[in-house]
Amino acid sequence: MNEIDTSQLITQMRAMAAAAQGNTATPQNNITGSNFGDLLSNSINKVNEVQKTSGKLTNAFLSGDSSVSLAEVMIAKQKSGIAFEAALQVRKKLLSAYKEIMSMQV
Repeated sequence: MNEIDTSQLITQMRAMAAAAQGNTATPQNNITGSNFGDLLSNSINKVNEVQKTSGKLTNAFLSGDSSVSLAEVMIAKQKSGIAFEAALQVRKKLLSAYKEIMSMQV
C-alpha cells in the first residue's frame, strides 16, 4: 500500500483555501500574462485530469490492485468532486454576469 503524503496534501489544501478566498499570489498561480480564455481552458483541463485520475484509481482499487489504498481512492474522489463543483460555480457566476451585462441599457 502507498502511504499518503500528508504534508503535501495539507499544502495543497492550504493553496486551494487561499485561492478560494481570492489570494492568488502563490508562486504556482502566477498568471499575469494569460488571457481569460486560456485560463478557463486550463482550469477545465485540470478538472478533467483530476477526474481521470480519480477514475483510474477507482478502477485499480476495484480490480484488486494492492498498491492502491481505499484512502487514496476516497481522497481522489473528494478532490474530483470539489474541482467539479468549483467549475460549476464559476460557470454559474459567468452566466449570471453575462445575463446582467446583456440586460444593461446602452
